[in-house]
Amino acid sequence: MENGTEITQFILLGLTNAPELQFPLFVMFTLIYVINVLGNLGMITLILLDSPLHTPMYFFLSNLSLVDLCYSSAVTPTVLAGFLTGDNVISYNACAAQMFFFAVFASVENFLLASMAYDRYSALCKPLHYTTTMTTVLCVCLAIGSYVSGFHSGSVHTGVTFCLSFCMSNVAHHFFCDVLAVMALSCTDRHVSEMVLVFAVGSNTFFALLVILISYLFIFITVLNMRSAEGYRKALSTCASHFIAVSIFYVTNIFMYIQPSSSHSMDTDKKASVFYAMVIPMINPLVYSLRNKDVKSTFEKVVEKAKLPLG
Repeated sequence: MENGTEITQFILLGLTNAPELQFPLFVMFTLIYVINVLGNLGMITLILLDSPLHTPMYFFLSNLSLVDLCYSSAVTPTVLAGFLTGDNVISYNACAAQMFFFAVFASVENFLLASMAYDRYSALCKPLHYTTTMTTVLCVCLAIGSYVSGFHSGSVHTGVTFCLSFCMSNVAHHFFCDVLAVMALSCTDRHVSEMVLVFAVGSNTFFALLVILISYLFIFITVLNMRSAEGYRKALSTCASHFIAVSIFYVTNIFMYIQPSSSHSMDTDKKASVFYAMVIPMINPLVYSLRNKDVKSTFEKVVEKAKLPLG
């Protein structure tokens, strides 16, 4: 593309150019996406159907499932279409929309995980005050705050990227419109945009991690002071799923975004993005369902009810 010509579309290089890998990757990512959709929709449905699950913990978990489904859906269908048709061209506006929605829902997840950590702190450290602390109003406010913060973060991501001029190459070294891959195509100085991005991601991640770490510090102290082996096991079981989800999410997040642009390798970022955008949303419902007796019990009851008409 010639200098001085404004870009109207981007070409995504995708995960690989090897023709023999296109179909196997299509099958693999389709399977991952199907598990993702079924797992997250199933989790939301189980929580809606079973009144004993209408608690703050499962309220946040249903929102987490919705967010996982949404931010994966912002990326995966485009990737699958590219594998199937070989057409990796995306318009300027579609690229901006994809970046916006992916950033929104990834940021919402960041704050939801912090809200869930506070909920676990309240349940384990102040059990007698739990119902008066985690009221419906507070839970709704925390959820709305997470979505508002997510939309603000998405606006910042998209704004600092598309305020730049793109007048040279339009070939993005990625499989979706990731902010770093698109920024790299700018023909103007992107230093300020990169600093704003690092500050935005860093401050959001730092705030959420601070809430999570403080919550788990108090939970850890409470668990150490427990004299009942049963209470100890219950506390660990209650927090284990959330801790696994937090660890996976933040390690990938920090690896991808909170590092200098000079140290970025797009090939490495693409591999991390597959995990971040496709695998994590699939893992979360599995982690929470396999390690959760209430969810498994509800699932068994739903299956039994479904069998009755067939019987």
